[in-house]
This record gives sequence, structure tokens and C-alpha cells, in this order.
Amino acid sequence: MSTKRLLTIIAMSVIGIILISAVFTSWYTVDESEQAIVITFGEASEPIVDSGLKFKMPWPIQSVEKLSKETFSLKFGYSQKANGEIESFDKDTKMITGDDNIVLTDLVVQWKITDPKSYLFNAENPKELLHDATSASIRSVIGNSKIDDALTSGKAQIESDTNDLLRSLIEKYDIGVTVLTVKLQDVELPNAEVRSAFTAVTDAEETKNTKVNQADKYKNQKLSEAIGEKDAIILNATGYKTARIEQAKGDVALFDKLYAEYQNNKEITKQRLVMETLEAVLPNAKMYIMNDEGGTMKYLPLQSLDTTKQTAPPVTETEAKTEEGSGK
Repeated sequence: MSTKRLLTIIAMSVIGIILISAVFTSWYTVDESEQAIVITFGEASEPIVDSGLKFKMPWPIQSVEKLSKETFSLKFGYSQKANGEIESFDKDTKMITGDDNIVLTDLVVQWKITDPKSYLFNAENPKELLHDATSASIRSVIGNSKIDDALTSGKAQIESDTNDLLRSLIEKYDIGVTVLTVKLQDVELPNAEVRSAFTAVTDAEETKNTKVNQADKYKNQKLSEAIGEKDAIILNATGYKTARIEQAKGDVALFDKLYAEYQNNKEITKQRLVMETLEAVLPNAKMYIMNDEGGTMKYLPLQSLDTTKQTAPPVTETEAKTEEGSGK
């Protein structure tokens, strides 16, 4: 075989390899859960977040890096094996509180990649940097907290402070990730006896809160009952006041009518008032009208003289005139 033919075969082989490489490296696919970034001679383009079939210049002119859009979990202070067993790392979790006590703290950080370009080119190992920033944040917050707060009611505040501090650090580092949430998994003491004592303290704190809540509930119940009774008394008093006012108005109207009648006929009205008053004061008494002249007593019965309702003797015309003249 001549040298010329050999060189021709080698050239054709190289061209074939280049063409095959161009065919297989000129397209790529992006899944819905992925985001891609095209790198041209080491310079990154804008991220591609739309899924589907994409085309680019063949390698080595352009290359593609694919990153997941899912949410990742950073387990700080422990790891979980495939069989579900949890392994703790005391070196990471051991921290000193603000009042010089030692606690073991582990947590979970939820994060995702939001800037692929920064994630790929601004840090050699973004995950390790995130781990170190998490360690610095939780240690700073625990170092400014008291042990009672870390073990009991202050956990929510520690979570919030750690979340804020970690986000500010990641923003300064600009590694293309966003911290979503920080969740404390466990805060405990390294010694079992001390841990038991603080558990008793925690139980006592919870019992105290329960009793306080029960007391508040009882106070609110009694306060509501007292307010209801007060409103009922006020309503009753208002009703009684209105009734007395209306009764007084009625009495005044009746008095005005009686006074008008009195002005028309004073003597008859006076006698009528006297008799009505006597009937009201002495409802069961028998009443007679008699004159006060001497001689035989003449009377006009207003009621029967006995319980058998006997008919009174007839009154003569002379007697009636006499009684009428007496004015009684």
C-alpha cells in the first residue's frame, strides 16, 4: 500500500470521526426537572430552563452542563443510611451556648440551585461551602443563646435566626443557591444524666404552660359570665325604670282627669274620692251612709247587712230627703 493511499485513509477516518462526533454532540435534551447551561470555549451562556430537544455547536466548540431544579436537603450533624439508620457526627453537632454549656445540635437545610452559572463557576464545591456556612450560622446563633432557650421554648427563634444568617452568607458568597428553610432536628445535652434533668425541666415548663392556659380559659369563662350577668342586670334595671316612668305618666294623667272632674263638681268628687279610698283601704268592711241628727237612726246600706244578702227595708221619701239634706 502506497503512502499516499495510507494518508488518504487516515484523513478520511479522521473526517468520519469528526462528522460522527458532530452528529452525536450537536443536540441534547432537557428534562422538565432539569436546567441546562451551554458553555462555548469556557464561557457560559444564559441558563436554559425550557424542556425539550435542543441543538448546539458540536464538541469541543460547545458543551452542556445539566443541573437539577429539585429541592435538595443538607443534613447537618447526621446522615441517614439506606436502611434508615441515623449516624450522628458529634464533631459537627457539639456547640457551646452563650452561658458556657455544651449542646448537640443537628438540623436540615432545604435549598435549590437558582443560578446555574454562579453555581458552576463561582465556587469549586458549592455544597461544601453551603455546609460550612450552615455550620458557621448555627454555631453563631447557639453561641448567643442560653441553654434553656436552646432546649425548650427558644428553638423557633434559633431556627429563624439561623435561617436569616445563613441566607445573608449565601448571598454574599454568590454560589447560585437559595436557602428555603432551616429546620432544627434535635438539640440535646451530651450527658445522659444532665439530659434527663433538662427533660424534667422541659416537662415542668410544658405543665406550667398547660396550667396557665387552663387558668386563662377559666378566667375568660368567668369574665364572660360576669359580663352576661351585668348586661342582664342593666337590662332589668332599664326595663324597671321604663315601667316606673310609664306608670308615673299614667298616674299623672289619671290625676289630671280627677282634677278636671274636681274643678267641675268639687263636693261630689270629694265624696267619691273618700269612698274609693275607704274601699281601697278597707276592702272587706261594710259601709253605711247615716245622718248625725238625734232621734231614730236612719241608714242607707251600701252592702247587704248579712251574708245571706237580705233585702234592706224600703226607705221612705221623708228619710231619703233627710239623708240627702245631711250630705252624707
